[in-house]
Formats: sequence, structure tokens, C-alpha cells
Amino acid sequence: MRYFETRKARIEIIPMIDIMFFLLVFFVMVTLHMIPATGIASSLPDSRTAAPLPHPRLVITMASDDDLELDHRKMTVAGLAAELAAQPDPSSLSVTIAGDRHVSLEGLLAVMDACRGAGISQVGIAAREAR
Repeated sequence: MRYFETRKARIEIIPMIDIMFFLLVFFVMVTLHMIPATGIASSLPDSRTAAPLPHPRLVITMASDDDLELDHRKMTVAGLAAELAAQPDPSSLSVTIAGDRHVSLEGLLAVMDACRGAGISQVGIAAREAR
């Protein structure tokens, strides 16, 4: 007679837990990918008049020995100029230069000249707000 008895409905939570972990991993990976390129670990200079800029499309990182990095690729100033000129519609691009506090002024100007030579007019310099 047990065969004809009604069975209680059960909610299986193990598959639901698997899906929740999958979603958690998915969102963590997407969030990590959305973080802008960190580039070379550098110590940004302080500025009392630093103002927030809109999120740049490209971040050029300069190390203290004037090494350049764009999208985790090391390059020279000439390579940077060619890469920037190859971008679609460079006049609407915004570029931020994140340089170490010990970057030479000559290296900074070379990067800014490469940006201007490629037709980019929106160039910002990353700085840390003075405390």
C-alpha cells in the first residue's frame, strides 16, 4: 500500500548552490576584467589641485626608467605613436598618462608629443590627491 501514498515534493538545493557559485565566479571574472589596466606599479606624484577625469579609453603607464606600457604591452615612443594613430577616430580618444613620480620631463613630453602627433587632444596626467 505504500506504493499509492502521495510523496512530499522536495526542493533540491544542491543544483541551485552550483548555479550560485557559477554566477559568483562569472561576476568576479567580469569585474576583474573591467578594472582598467594597472600597468607598471608606480608611485604617482601628489597634486593639491588634482581633479577627477572621465574614465579614459587608453592608459599609458611610464616607469621611472621611461619604459612605456600600453594595454600590458611594452613599447617605444615610436611604437606608441603608431599604435595611437592606428586607433579608430583618434580625435575622440581620451588618454591618461600614469607615470611614476621619478619620470623624466623629457620622457613625459615625448609621450605627449606622440599623442598629439596621432591626433589625440584629450590627454590627462594621473596624479594622487595630496593629503
